[in-house]
Amino acid sequence: MKATAVSSAAISNAMRYQQMRMQSDLVKATKESTTGKVADVGLALGGRTTQAVTFQRDLDRLNGIIDSNALVAARLTSTQDALGQLSDVAQNFLSALTSAVSGDSSTSITQQAGASALQQMTGILNTSVNGEYLFAGTNTDVKPVDDFTAAGSPAKAAFDASFVAYFGFTQSDPAAANITAAQMDDFITSSVEPQFLGSGWQGTWSNATDEQITSRIALNETTQTSVSANEDGIRKLAMTAAMVANLFSGNISDAAKNTVVSRAQTLVGEAIGGIVQLRSEVGLTQKRVSDASDRMKTQVDLFEKHIIDLEGVDPAEAATRVADLTQHIETSFALTARLQQLSLLNYLT
Repeated sequence: MKATAVSSAAISNAMRYQQMRMQSDLVKATKESTTGKVADVGLALGGRTTQAVTFQRDLDRLNGIIDSNALVAARLTSTQDALGQLSDVAQNFLSALTSAVSGDSSTSITQQAGASALQQMTGILNTSVNGEYLFAGTNTDVKPVDDFTAAGSPAKAAFDASFVAYFGFTQSDPAAANITAAQMDDFITSSVEPQFLGSGWQGTWSNATDEQITSRIALNETTQTSVSANEDGIRKLAMTAAMVANLFSGNISDAAKNTVVSRAQTLVGEAIGGIVQLRSEVGLTQKRVSDASDRMKTQVDLFEKHIIDLEGVDPAEAATRVADLTQHIETSFALTARLQQLSLLNYLT
């Protein structure tokens, strides 16, 4: 019988190779135990890998839109809150105008009410969320409304210039005391309205665009998700507040002031109706976004179930393999250490 030579070096090298394989298997088993999915999709699924990749791609698209909808919902909530504040400003201003008509408030109080409404409206319309202005249309990085009371305001300059062009003198001129009700009514119709309700609004008052933000809220659904400062209700509120704040600070006659208040009352009522309509539209959009997200979350659950069916592993089995491999590796290391201690010198002695 022929003897076969066996060296400790050969045994040690074989065990080292086996350790490397077990360590690689341990990495995969640990990943599967942690994620609950196969470590190598292509190796595990073979021809069904394309199906798994397609499911994952669709899942990522849905989750991306759901995340985007969360930002859209936050912007719409802020817009709804701002419109509510704007409605309150308009209601308070209407109360002040009603008091002026009944003679329960002085000219200075009415003028202050107009100035306050104008200032509050400007602040609300220039609200920003995450660095984007809510009422700027698609110009989200540009402040939508200029401050009427600021030094060098183009809006105030245009208003004052139109007054001088129509009457031939300024609001503070003593001659303003002779302005009739008919003259003031015609001035408002022919000179003031075009500045606010016509082409004079954009560029002079507003930097917002008529075009609003359009967001994809589902794979096959888009909707407008912003409100522009160029809406009629907002323009009418700005017009009435500017008229009262500007004209009541001059020397115009009581008859002219009564005309201003009367026209302002009508316009503020229309402004309130317009703002209420905007709030309703925003509310409907909020519902659409919420419903779209709910539908997509249901789809996400289905896709995740399909992916688990394809790629999932038994967590208990994966944990058992991790424990077994860990034990085998530890035993292998112990044997390797024993082999390294073997020596011919130890045998001879």
